[in-house]
Amino acid sequence: MSQIKPTEKKGNMNMQTKLHRLHSPERAKAYFEDKLAFTTGPVELDRWIKSAEDNLVVVDVRAAEDFAKGHIPGAINIPAAEWGNPRGLSKEKTNVVYCYTQQCHLAANACAQFADKGFPVMELDGGFETWKENDLDIEEQTPNRLKQTGSERLGKR
Repeated sequence: MSQIKPTEKKGNMNMQTKLHRLHSPERAKAYFEDKLAFTTGPVELDRWIKSAEDNLVVVDVRAAEDFAKGHIPGAINIPAAEWGNPRGLSKEKTNVVYCYTQQCHLAANACAQFADKGFPVMELDGGFETWKENDLDIEEQTPNRLKQTGSERLGKR
């Protein structure tokens, strides 16, 4: 059972001085089985992408500007404002969703909303930051031809 020691006041926050918990092995087993079923790591996702199996959609839920600067190869971008009508997701494939970091909860919130709409989802542990820390491939969005100046277009021929 849990034993919680008295709290001490620090600024406007109450902080636990010690926290001891003895968790149920049965609950722990269920939690970790669910975690394995609904999350994947960056190295595993990279292998999955490179396996070329047609059973995966990689979904970046970061802001469009951040997606344009760099994202996981082949990912689609569905920022929070578009979650109500998530174009590009598949009900026949696993949609692996990621955001910025481990502490960011955009991906978890998106997964909950997408799953509620009937899409199979998993979350990438650690987000895009962990992907980069593992030195995995990064794709940048190709600039829109229509936004380029004429000289830029001519220089790329």
